Amino acid sequence: MRRYRVAFALVVVLCASTLGYSYVTSPANAAVTTYERQAELLADERAPVVPPTGNVTVVAGHGMKGESAALVAFGPDGRVLYHNDTYHGYFDVDPVEGTRRTVEYVAEHDYDGGDCEGKCTVSVVERLNLSTGEIERVYSRVIPADRGANWHDVDRLGEDRLLVGAINTDETYVVNTTTGMTTWEWSTKQSYPIAGGGPYPADWAHLNDVEKLADGRVMTSLRNQDSVVFVDPQTGVQENWTLGADGAHGVLYEQHNPDYIPESEGGPAVVVADSLNDRVVEYQREDGEWNRTWVWTDEEMKWPRDADRLPDGNTLVADTNAHRVLEVNETGEVVWSAPFYAPYELERLGTGDESAGGPSAVRADLQSQGVNGSTPPATTSIAGFSPRKVTNSISFVLPIWMGFADAAAALTLVLTVLVWTVAEYRNSSLSVSFRWPVRLR
Repeated sequence: MRRYRVAFALVVVLCASTLGYSYVTSPANAAVTTYERQAELLADERAPVVPPTGNVTVVAGHGMKGESAALVAFGPDGRVLYHNDTYHGYFDVDPVEGTRRTVEYVAEHDYDGGDCEGKCTVSVVERLNLSTGEIERVYSRVIPADRGANWHDVDRLGEDRLLVGAINTDETYVVNTTTGMTTWEWSTKQSYPIAGGGPYPADWAHLNDVEKLADGRVMTSLRNQDSVVFVDPQTGVQENWTLGADGAHGVLYEQHNPDYIPESEGGPAVVVADSLNDRVVEYQREDGEWNRTWVWTDEEMKWPRDADRLPDGNTLVADTNAHRVLEVNETGEVVWSAPFYAPYELERLGTGDESAGGPSAVRADLQSQGVNGSTPPATTSIAGFSPRKVTNSISFVLPIWMGFADAAAALTLVLTVLVWTVAEYRNSSLSVSFRWPVRLR
């Protein structure tokens, strides 16, 4: 009897110690509190919390732990310039043209107003002055939560026009923010079979990014079709320009935030967060085809969701499930990084919107890193779920500080306590009689 108690106790202590150590030492877990507390101090009392950079860096966070999702701006000196965790998730963040420290962002929160049947979500576009903290609501819409709920990207076209990427309807459209009228729209259903992608209609295409190109076309990301699509506003999808294909995971696997690099910067090229391949990648348009010209990954990378090419050839990356943001240079070396809970997108002010001012990998002669062979390892998909997708999904819902080893330790702890309890009960004189009234003897 004593032996098994000692064994059980040792397992409980070991598992509890492992979990406690991970909780205390987790950089992302500490960062959530540190950034918020620093923002509450007066500006001259704040201490640097991330390495210094050449300008303001704005990070939008989104994760399952809604109370930890935040929009944070770090000043050039590494101090917290701004912090806001009002919303349950922050997504696209763009600099406002003609300003130094004003951005527009997309965010969401739950909505339970009387005009909503069941649970709904409010998606908003707001303009923020990082220097003053002043916020202006630009546009918003109540969306049924059972249709995928949110917007992940909005692109400004003019003073009162926005290009919206709507996950809930699998479409992109232009809306006049003054009148609320839709002036143009394109639906994924016009060009793609319902049989492909994700479950219909709950999360079929997961249209998570839109970008209006200088030539008038719209580039959009259909995550569940593993494709970056180019749409002519008059004629629809340009099929010969499509990057990727449904199920062609060696090219793209449920990607996020593709950025177009024009010919003037060495393109046409697209740099994209190839999320479920755990890498960032660039494809160059050559002789009517897309050819991969650059890849970057490391052992930590888990489900990246943004990659921006800077004018100096460096690349900013939001690595969601590794809870970090980082910057890599032309040789693939990490030259800046910071812990951050579930970053979705980041922007370095003064460098242009997303990758607009950055060169292609070919022009900048970027060196790939972490590439084993020409394509990622083959994956077997069952009902749309591959091992890589399952592990990333688990990472997304785990607490900030918990990795897979910690999850295993937590499961072992729970099972050990249950087994120990049963063993103690079976070896005791205690019995329970399930008669009314319940008798304990």
